[in-house]
Amino acid sequence: MLSRQFVRENPEVVREALANKGVDVDLDRILDVDEEWRELKSRGDDLRHERNEVSSKIGDLKQAGDEEAAQEAIERSQELKAELQEVEERADELEAELEASLLELPQIPQESVPVGEDESENVERRREGFDDLREGFDDLRELPDDVEPHYDLGEDLEILDFERGAKVAGGGFYVAKGDGARLEHALIQFMLDVHREQGYEDVFPPIPVNSASMRGTGQLPKFTEDAYRVEGTNEDEYDDDDLWLLPTAEVPVTNLHRDEILLGEDLPLKYQAYTPNFRQEAGEHGTETRGIVRVHQFNKVEMVNFVRPDESDERFDGLVDEAEEVLRRLELPYRILEMCTGDLGFTQAKKYDIEVWAPGDDMDEGPAEGGRWLEVSSVSNFEDFQARRAQIRYREEHHESAEFLHTLNGSGLAVPRIVVAILEYYQNDDGTVTVPEALRPYMGGTEVIEGHDAVGESKLGGE
Repeated sequence: MLSRQFVRENPEVVREALANKGVDVDLDRILDVDEEWRELKSRGDDLRHERNEVSSKIGDLKQAGDEEAAQEAIERSQELKAELQEVEERADELEAELEASLLELPQIPQESVPVGEDESENVERRREGFDDLREGFDDLRELPDDVEPHYDLGEDLEILDFERGAKVAGGGFYVAKGDGARLEHALIQFMLDVHREQGYEDVFPPIPVNSASMRGTGQLPKFTEDAYRVEGTNEDEYDDDDLWLLPTAEVPVTNLHRDEILLGEDLPLKYQAYTPNFRQEAGEHGTETRGIVRVHQFNKVEMVNFVRPDESDERFDGLVDEAEEVLRRLELPYRILEMCTGDLGFTQAKKYDIEVWAPGDDMDEGPAEGGRWLEVSSVSNFEDFQARRAQIRYREEHHESAEFLHTLNGSGLAVPRIVVAILEYYQNDDGTVTVPEALRPYMGGTEVIEGHDAVGESKLGGE
């Protein structure tokens, strides 16, 4: 969140951020509430001072035998007490409104972020793996003349089951089975191993997270409608202790240090966590309703960093590279996009998306080679926005005052979309799928996914 002081002293900067991010918040009301609150606090201080002065005279007046003056002083003290109580109650009301309003203000984009209204104005910074040999890529592998989309290929091979996923859980869920399940497990373990090499410490957090944690990272109150609440409906009021299924491991891992003060010697802190993730946003983007591109539950490895403020820009570049390393080793073509202000997100000061190439669905927004781009990682620098919401601070030395640190996170990577890319990019003319060399040790040496036989009457072609 933004500090009161920053908003008070930089209203035009905040107003520009609201416009560039497309966020509708009544900033004038926030400024008016802040001004009235400060006036009331000042008035309260004056009343308290006057009451103390009056009260201190009462004993002296009584001792001097001036009962009339003493009584007047008593009455004045009572009047001041009543007025002070009224002022403090109003100030408390305004402070609560102010704190709630500040939670609705988005992060200020960094000056380098391109200004734009929506995703169409994001800026491609580079792409890897298409027409060069950088970073160890070979040329694009030779693909079948007609690349089968992952949702058809997965069903043909009996490694993805959408019908049974919908049967046991509802629309937007799927079942990976056989080599499909082995592929997901292999990717998770492979990603964890890569990030261990990069100096990450493993965290295995709880799946339910409380409202205080969701608010700390910025999911609440802004994005309540996308979350899975454990009890009650999303429209009901919630308390700090109410539980939600985590939408990303960013939430519990960042909140590990909520309301804590870290030491300079602890930084940078680099955590990674594998978790399933739960979001109610599936089915909003046309063709993405088919397959496993946009589902209600998906696996992801998340990287979370805690750093000194003067190190966050450099760490951002490092985090992008750490996420890319997974794709480099899998030899999957990809590109890097910088988000414009209109697509930046509520909490981010700067964000890059890493998008892998999946050749199965030829879309207008895809590359010249055909296919489409799939976001598999969002790398974000939140600066002190989350740290301020979650009260995460650090101090270099025990005797120094604490200040807010910076947080960053990036997916390393979203597993289902990597499965999509592998099934489509590594498929062969005979309908099998070559396992990327980096994954073979994690799949017992399996080099090719050949599929499985169906079970039950379905294999007879019956209903």
